[in-house]
Amino acid sequence: MTLVVEQPRPAVTREVKSIPSDPKESLMDGGFVVDANSFGHTFRDYNAESERQKTVEEFYRMNHIHQTCDFVKRMREQYGKLDRVEMSIWECIELLNEFVDESDPDLDEPQIEHLLQTAEAIRKDYPEEDWLHLTGLIHDLGKVLLHPSFGQLPQWAVVGDTFPVGCAFDECNVHHKVAKGNKTSLPLAGLFIIRYHSFYPLHKHGAHQYLMNEEDKENLKWLHVFNKYDVYSKSKVRIDVEKVKPYYLSLIEKYFPAKLKW
Repeated sequence: MTLVVEQPRPAVTREVKSIPSDPKESLMDGGFVVDANSFGHTFRDYNAESERQKTVEEFYRMNHIHQTCDFVKRMREQYGKLDRVEMSIWECIELLNEFVDESDPDLDEPQIEHLLQTAEAIRKDYPEEDWLHLTGLIHDLGKVLLHPSFGQLPQWAVVGDTFPVGCAFDECNVHHKVAKGNKTSLPLAGLFIIRYHSFYPLHKHGAHQYLMNEEDKENLKWLHVFNKYDVYSKSKVRIDVEKVKPYYLSLIEKYFPAKLKW
């Protein structure tokens, strides 16, 4: 969901090690193809003809029409109370099995596949940064708003690229606080990634930098690292969920309470 800009501040922060001098090296070490998606097209090519092109175009038409400043304010008021249900992060992940992101031109897999592909690719290249592994796993949990338990919002209200409201619409947009409220110990960089990983006008095109402070600029370096795994780890290679589940449950226990308010 597109949100007005406001920086999250967790109750507990953790030290984040410096990123490699050349983050692009991780792209080659990850062992996955970076130039084409499972349909044979370049990743995030919104103009290439594919089975999903019309669906994606219609999604963004509705998204840009209805994602207004007033709508965002209403959604913040409605969902910011975190009073709908209490459940674990893994329970939330399992709910996402029911959905395919209509805004994504690259894959039509259930969401849990994408979450685990992202997390495992990061884990391979950054074995010591367990907070980043967990960030990869949970970065799209906001899509739970599509579920009937959370109001069954339409996809245009939940997924897709992020853009700021209340300011000029930038031409680089596609087709022209759960963590904070639950006292996570993820570092600020992790929360920044979760919130802004779909803000492509910023981290890919450099738009809206006037909205950033110095802390944002530091966190943006980690977002650039993360984005390579969010996008380029997409593939038809399946992850053995039961094999990796114990590891990610241990990370959830380390950084989050057993039950979260949603």
